Amino acid sequence: MKKTIVVMPVANEERTMKRVIQQILALPYDALYLYPVVDAYSKDRTEEIIRSFEHTGRVKCIFFAQSTGVISCYLEGYRQALEDGAEYIIEMDGGGSHLPREIPQFIEKLQAGYDCVWGSRFIPGGGMKNDPLYRKILSYGGTLLSNLVLGTKLKDMTSGFEGFRRDVLAQFDFSKFLSTGHMYQTEMKFYCRNCRQIEVPIHYRAGKSSLKAASVTEALRILFQLKGNEKHVRPQ
Repeated sequence: MKKTIVVMPVANEERTMKRVIQQILALPYDALYLYPVVDAYSKDRTEEIIRSFEHTGRVKCIFFAQSTGVISCYLEGYRQALEDGAEYIIEMDGGGSHLPREIPQFIEKLQAGYDCVWGSRFIPGGGMKNDPLYRKILSYGGTLLSNLVLGTKLKDMTSGFEGFRRDVLAQFDFSKFLSTGHMYQTEMKFYCRNCRQIEVPIHYRAGKSSLKAASVTEALRILFQLKGNEKHVRPQ
């Protein structure tokens, strides 16, 4: 298997961190590495737990002192994964919302030649657990509205469990992304709409949520700005 790096932004995840790392390292891939990106906001033992696994040679703890939230940690993780020679990059949550046992289907599709592999809660085999009704409505509604405005056709435009081939991420100027919050997932899917892509079913388990009214307001504003930003985020 080509070198694959899982990028995982984390903050105050000491309750789940050890278990998630162990489950990822237990997967049957020698070339699978984990890059948890610790948000400077994190105040518990998350970083300490991650560093206790660095001796394996497959875990690299990245403390991002300049972080401005979860999206900045995603993008910093991408930068370092690209610098370290990743051919496949998988993005997932570190708080237990995404299941490590579902990583193999992302790798399989990337190996099959797909440029982008999107985790979807809304295709057969996928699902959501413990999500409050308002979050389900926002996820479904956000997908419908995004597809209508942007001309995309995915079943899930807001999921954050996804995989990329190296050359897809290498084309972006990450500093030009508009979103600093939940809309980032939709923004990335829009920019990648012409890539060879596929959705795979995932089972999302709701944990703590940072979704606020301001996030919804930001999402609506950015939704109508995306087409004009494309030439900046993909400068080549």
